[in-house]
Amino acid sequence: MMLKDKVAIVTGSGGGIGREIAVAMAEAGAKVVINDIGASLGGEGFSTSPAEQTKAIIEQKGGQAVINTDSVSEWENAKKIVQTAIDAFGRVDIVVNNAGILRDQIFHRMTPEEWLSVINVHLNGSFFMSRAAAEHFRKQESGSFVHITSTSGLIGNFGQANYSAAKLGIVALSKSIALDMKRYNVRSNCLAPFAWSRMTSSIPAETPEQKARVERIMRMGPEKNAPLAVFLASDAAKEVTGQIFAPRMHELFLFSQNRPIRSVHSESGWTPEKIAEVALPAFRANFVPMERSGDVFSWDPV
Repeated sequence: MMLKDKVAIVTGSGGGIGREIAVAMAEAGAKVVINDIGASLGGEGFSTSPAEQTKAIIEQKGGQAVINTDSVSEWENAKKIVQTAIDAFGRVDIVVNNAGILRDQIFHRMTPEEWLSVINVHLNGSFFMSRAAAEHFRKQESGSFVHITSTSGLIGNFGQANYSAAKLGIVALSKSIALDMKRYNVRSNCLAPFAWSRMTSSIPAETPEQKARVERIMRMGPEKNAPLAVFLASDAAKEVTGQIFAPRMHELFLFSQNRPIRSVHSESGWTPEKIAEVALPAFRANFVPMERSGDVFSWDPV
């Protein structure tokens, strides 16, 4: 019961990874706010059914949960979601920023609407939820944020400029929260999931290579991500903050973060020509390759 007496908000927990995290946190002793608007990945339709299904699973296992169907993409809604936890359970200890949508499109065809809708849910939503909970965390001098990022942002992918930008932005948001709120014993970490879910079902599977990649991903159920989320939210991780993790089947990864990897110095300063002549050859061997997530994580999960 690593989360006994704690209250967790899990956004986008009507299905997939969010549902598995919500259920696992309830099994670990937390009281859970299930937040989900019940819409498709394309934003069509609104239903309480997904959240009700998650609630039923939690209650069947002896846990406690309440439902909120507000969208995280609005500041006023984020405050309502946090207030749901306060009204139902008297406090809030954990926020899992999992809610997400997809609007995949090749960059030169991406519309402003496709860009903004994804940024609003993923990045703005993570800020709004974190900011709404921050006042409670600060006053009680405790709290844990678990933000869901993606290797699409950490490494890169085709056709996901909006999603990748949002997910990498979440990493910077998490680090800033970790730095700013450390004095209040508030922790903030990122989790980059590997799983077959609604969010990955749009991955192309046309070429033999693409089909092989999708087959690998389909072997990884969303439940594989829940144990790490529970750990990061628990007091067992009280010294862990500002980090980026990924669970992949039975593997766990700790990601590096941007640091200088090569430098050159010129006593007389630099001109564009001198950069081309001296700096470029010195840097070239250390350039980051043009890889996608599937290129880096190319082996079969075990």
